[in-house]
Amino acid sequence: MPRFTSLEVLVDHAAHRLIARVPPTRGWVFLTEFLVFGAKQAWASLFGALLLVAIVATRVLYPDDALLARNDLLTIIAVLIQIGMLVGRLETVGELRVILLFHVVGTVMELFKTDVGSWAYSAGGVLHLGAVPLFSGFMYAAVGSYMVRVVRLFDIRFERYPRRWLTALVAIACYINFFTNHFVLDVRWALFAAIVVLYWPTVLEARVFRARLRLSVLFAFVLVALFIWIAENVATAGQAWVYPAQADGWTPVSLAKLGSWILLMMISVVLVTWVYPPEPPDRPEPPETSEPPETSVQPESAAAASSAASAAAGGAAATREAARRAASP
Repeated sequence: MPRFTSLEVLVDHAAHRLIARVPPTRGWVFLTEFLVFGAKQAWASLFGALLLVAIVATRVLYPDDALLARNDLLTIIAVLIQIGMLVGRLETVGELRVILLFHVVGTVMELFKTDVGSWAYSAGGVLHLGAVPLFSGFMYAAVGSYMVRVVRLFDIRFERYPRRWLTALVAIACYINFFTNHFVLDVRWALFAAIVVLYWPTVLEARVFRARLRLSVLFAFVLVALFIWIAENVATAGQAWVYPAQADGWTPVSLAKLGSWILLMMISVVLVTWVYPPEPPDRPEPPETSEPPETSVQPESAAAASSAASAAAGGAAATREAARRAASP
């Protein structure tokens, strides 16, 4: 798995030159790892951050009676961000395929959810499908962009990752439940249990700078879901869309939505493993043993030694025989 695009390699080299000047004390080492972690997270979130800035800025600064509807402007901005990410070598072509798949998966769900009244967008504009403005798909694409880039930037590896076909089955069930829970039994609690069973033994290992961070994959799911929930609050405050409870004025999004985002995380992880199959952590090679080398005797040396021994034995025998004769009367 390539860790960096060509542009990111240049940024990484510049960062290494800067960090090389930092004193190697414990406090500075901790601060360096902390700052690098934050910088990588921010870099991975670039697509979503720029889209959130656009949502808030157009809400505050863009006139309501403008010729170009706000929803259409947001769609154009989202397209430009995506083009910039690719042309600026911030995403790879393989990552773009997953991001586009996120876009399609999200737009299909948006069409259904708005039709059943789960949330609503403001009217206006021409760049929409039914009641869904096209920029909505880019919000799912922003999640996809974060997921594929964070795996690459942190060189994420997994211990005891479950079989991918099992994770795919659970992800498909999660996606189906987003639709069927309006008509039949909502089985999200069974899905939560299946996710826990699958990923309970799995540990994520991420490279920060020199340190490697290890944590439970389930805990990582919750952290990312919380991150998305915070972004969702910003977006609804900017009236990108509204939930029924926010029709009379903005209120924080219910914490119950965290469950939906955890299910989305399951879908997201399975889509990302399509581009970057899970790899186990690198482990150092075991040290070589320092046993003394075996000694071997060459055939020529053995023959010479044998001859020398025979000669010595013969000489000793001759000496004893001469002494015996001299002692005889």
